[in-house]
Amino acid sequence: MSCYPEGETDISPATLAKRLGLPFTNLLLLTRALTHRSYINEHPDALEDNERLEFLGDAVLDFVVAAWLFTHFPEMAEGELTQMRSALVRTEELADFARQLDLGPAMRLGRGEVQAGGRERDALLCATFEAVIGALYLQTNIETIQHFVYPLLEQAAEQFVFQPDIHDSKSRLQEWSQAQKFGLPRYVTVQTSGPDHDKLFEVEVQINDQVYGRGSGHSKQVAARAAAQAALERIEGKREI
Repeated sequence: MSCYPEGETDISPATLAKRLGLPFTNLLLLTRALTHRSYINEHPDALEDNERLEFLGDAVLDFVVAAWLFTHFPEMAEGELTQMRSALVRTEELADFARQLDLGPAMRLGRGEVQAGGRERDALLCATFEAVIGALYLQTNIETIQHFVYPLLEQAAEQFVFQPDIHDSKSRLQEWSQAQKFGLPRYVTVQTSGPDHDKLFEVEVQINDQVYGRGSGHSKQVAARAAAQAALERIEGKREI
């Protein structure tokens, strides 16, 4: 559910900063972080898009996530830490962070991009989240970034800590299916529910024309991974469909 008043789809940077408690004294910096290049194409007076801030935010997030993992999992080997970091900074995960923060309505997009559903696209949500992190770093310091990001990491990391292979479940299922000479698994979206800003997808995975597992999530990619994990557990005899 959106944190903004019903029907409000064009949120100012000042409103976003206030709601999230972001200490921006330079709102132009946050405005730039929220500006997609499609907006620049339609508004020649706009100065710059968020791509450079996205680049910076990506690097800052890599460090912050690595530091968090290093501190919270002192017994974890380097290879496992690298795997966990990759899982936590992938596009789908960062897009989910953006949804949790309800960044979509504050994104400055061109009309065509809005009409094409840009406020819900994983790639744009991920890029905007990274750009906001980049802008916040320039405005404040690494400690502020940590305070902002750590609660998101704590929630997201649980699925990888208690199910360490879930992020690779599709690859493992594909390997099994091909070893059985069944060909590639097929992922089918069987149901979509919820409002535009908070859709829930249900996906089933079919192998050799049989349903092996079902999963749900707020993006098709997350739902497909959950379906693959369910299929693997069925194959291993841990669960039924």
